[in-house]
Amino acid sequence: MRIAAILERVPELPDVELYVEALRARIGGRRLEGCRIKSPFLLRTAVPPLAQAAGRPVERVARLGKRLVLELGPSGRPGEGAWLALVLHLMIAGRLHWKARGAGLPRRTDLAALDFETGTLVLTEAGTKRRAALHGIGERAALAALDRGGLEPLAIDAEAFAARLQAAPHTVKRALCDPRVLAGIGNAYSDEILHRARLSPLQRTANLDDGELARLHAATQAVLAEWLARLRAQAAGDFPEKVTAFRPEMAVHGKFGQPCPACGAPVQRILRADSEVNYCPRCQTGGRILKDRVLSQLLKDDWPSSLEELEE
Repeated sequence: MRIAAILERVPELPDVELYVEALRARIGGRRLEGCRIKSPFLLRTAVPPLAQAAGRPVERVARLGKRLVLELGPSGRPGEGAWLALVLHLMIAGRLHWKARGAGLPRRTDLAALDFETGTLVLTEAGTKRRAALHGIGERAALAALDRGGLEPLAIDAEAFAARLQAAPHTVKRALCDPRVLAGIGNAYSDEILHRARLSPLQRTANLDDGELARLHAATQAVLAEWLARLRAQAAGDFPEKVTAFRPEMAVHGKFGQPCPACGAPVQRILRADSEVNYCPRCQTGGRILKDRVLSQLLKDDWPSSLEELEE
């Protein structure tokens, strides 16, 4: 049974960027008519009160790492500041939907709605754990405080990329996903990047040579750019509704046991508490099967150590 197949994932850079582009086309320059918050767990901060967001025009829609930012201009009402931002983090199971203006929130998964004259943006969250978060912020310094400091992977050059990765003494998988290192990359796209770069997810960043660092930088930018282009083409101007954890076009993520598209070897995994790391042993680890803390302890001597043992 593929445990992680039933789990969602945090929308990452290509997904959030697609949301940003879709919202710019629909609400850029439009006034926010009101916010309807159904779940009390969603709103984490509201200084000033969220009611002050109503009547403000959307001046900017942006991405901050994996967060979505709506910057709002002045409302024209006396006593209210000239700037306010709504910052939304979808976390694992949060998703956005564009509905007709004034759409209701009848389902258990409906958490909030932002109403505009052009339509209503509805936030949903599957499951029972309420992890999605909305921050109402009245100062730019408070918005800057939400920035984890990761560099934008599509804007960074090879030299800065190498310096930032090697300053983080982690495995390369963890470094790619660390928001203090790079912004917007998570479990899914890091699997795809490492497969493209032909690197083990457990290789230490400090041990990467110049050629491996260059290969990883190129793979990072190519994978993210290709997926952003693919998602744009799939949406075809519509609001993105199929933000999912496992896409059939992916090379290794979510493909445990399936043949690697590059070499045909069965894709392997390392299980974690709420996710799995996927890799190709032939392309990425020199034929070695990486130990899984759960299954390797359970199977002990029956756990294969190489691709050859697995095939036998």
